[in-house]
Amino acid sequence: MKERTELAHHVYGPVPSRRLGLSLGVDLIPFKTCSYDCLYCQLGKTTEKCVARKEYVDTATVLHQIEKAISLKQRIDYITFSGSGEPTLHSGIGFLIQETKRITTIPVAVITNSSLLYEEAVQEALLHADLVVPSLDAGGEETFHVINRPHDSIQFSDMVEGLERFSQSFKGKLWLEVMFVAGINDSDEALDALRLKLKQIRRDKIQLNTVFRPPADEAARAVGAAWLQRVNDLLGDTAEIVTDFRGNMQDEAVKNDKKRILGLIRRRPVTVSDIIASLGMHRNEVIKLITILEKHALVKPVLFEGRTYYEQM
Repeated sequence: MKERTELAHHVYGPVPSRRLGLSLGVDLIPFKTCSYDCLYCQLGKTTEKCVARKEYVDTATVLHQIEKAISLKQRIDYITFSGSGEPTLHSGIGFLIQETKRITTIPVAVITNSSLLYEEAVQEALLHADLVVPSLDAGGEETFHVINRPHDSIQFSDMVEGLERFSQSFKGKLWLEVMFVAGINDSDEALDALRLKLKQIRRDKIQLNTVFRPPADEAARAVGAAWLQRVNDLLGDTAEIVTDFRGNMQDEAVKNDKKRILGLIRRRPVTVSDIIASLGMHRNEVIKLITILEKHALVKPVLFEGRTYYEQM
């Protein structure tokens, strides 16, 4: 395998994903620019809440970086548009999906919070993807506002209607993700309302998740494993629990990045920001790999003066 060279900010990885194997991340949005400010977000609080679609980062530069990453001949199972905010805010996402499909046979995935799917232009932009993973965390307006904290212009009914229409027209795979937060959307009433909305949406899978990385808001807590299993059984064959993230530790590129992070942590406890600054890695990449190292009992988080540090086990 060719050694990876350092790619600029917009393309990172491949990083291990329980759902997508080794995923090459494509980040189209400045850090924490989003249409939501989700209670559970692993990246922290949204700093720029907006719904304006525009070219937040240069489209030609992103495409060049995707081409460069592909040319390195690494194992890539999916090229995934997700990143540091809501990717459909970028007005060029449809062009980038189509151009990526033109230059490679690697499947293209989009992870979206569903907020802008009521816009025809956004639906059209995603139609050429191989896989779309939209979110739906609530069955009603009140719970929606508590858990997702959307931009003021986003109405729950519009978002759900857009998701339903997109699910009917999209020809690729659609895996609908639901994030459960204890005390917010885990009551029987909230679950019944959510199930009614789920019936409206054509999907290949329902992926059940809960909080397992440090969230934006300390009030966001994980639901229990037994409760999650009960919901999984209730929703039937298309449902699966995805929160038990272990990740692929065998790929050479992943092992190399793991060693780099462990080497840093052996010298002193570090934050995610310290790792990013020291190793030049993307925030999402660091969070993914730190999570895997935690699951393998190689590092542990320590809270000090309101900040999370990681130290060797």
